Amino acid sequence: MLQVKLIVTGDDFGYCPRRNQGIVDCFLAGAISNVSLLVNGSAAADAAKLARRYSIPIGLHANLSEGSPVCEVLKTNSSLLNQDGFFHGKMGFRTALSRGLLNMSEVKQELKAQVELFHELTGHLPPHMDGHQHVHVLPEVRHVFAEVLEEYGIKYTRVPVEPGLHNCDWIPPSLMDFYLGVEEDSFNTVDVFTKHGIRWPDIYIGLSTMGKNMSVSSIWSAINSAIVEVTSRAPSSAHPALQSRTVTIELMVHPGYPSVPPVGGCGEGPDDFSQSWERLHELQTLIKPELQSHYKSRNIQLCSFKDL
Repeated sequence: MLQVKLIVTGDDFGYCPRRNQGIVDCFLAGAISNVSLLVNGSAAADAAKLARRYSIPIGLHANLSEGSPVCEVLKTNSSLLNQDGFFHGKMGFRTALSRGLLNMSEVKQELKAQVELFHELTGHLPPHMDGHQHVHVLPEVRHVFAEVLEEYGIKYTRVPVEPGLHNCDWIPPSLMDFYLGVEEDSFNTVDVFTKHGIRWPDIYIGLSTMGKNMSVSSIWSAINSAIVEVTSRAPSSAHPALQSRTVTIELMVHPGYPSVPPVGGCGEGPDDFSQSWERLHELQTLIKPELQSHYKSRNIQLCSFKDL
């Protein structure tokens, strides 16, 4: 039987105390195996302590789009800030980038400052580093991001190309447009990351199973169709060899107890995403025993990036 290593990553660790608690509860229930820390999150120091206390594998969720920078010199008069003195936002960052308004040396400065702060909070460098709201695969940013990873010897990242995404007719058109943009940016990033010796799992899942779209069956069918796609890519003569091969998958999730304003966020208070009932829905779905027994029956082993 094909062996599958599944990394279930809880994103936005450090966003607020309630998100932290939900992520820890998920980890202790054996439902997630890895977390991604927002070092500019209001509860980042608490998150780092929790990771240490419970031995939770932790990487860096680099943030250039929400809240405030951690680099002191960029907190005022920087191309990364809007008129209110915060990052430009998920779409604002993309607009500023497309207009050539962002200074890439400031992007690099902030990414390095976030790696340094991660090291300060956790006592080690991140084994993996990805981008909040997928900023790390954007044009120009991808080159700087890859340079920073190579400089610090960070081996793993996330490339958000999800098999079967185009068939997900339950995703609203406006969100699908955003996802397809992320997919295109990701395809254009592969060569850049490869050139810098950066690796990522064979399969990424998480866009089709987010929030209210998450269920035991949606996770299950996403994993199944992704495995089918990966095994069908190999020439038929290679199939016997594939039986002994290990396929690696990252499932991106956002479980937690919903934020209650004004607590939380990355400097501006918590956003709608973090306050949504969908965070709790993800948590409750991920800890369902039938999901765990599914994994066991299919020889799927939960692990973290440092186990690859």
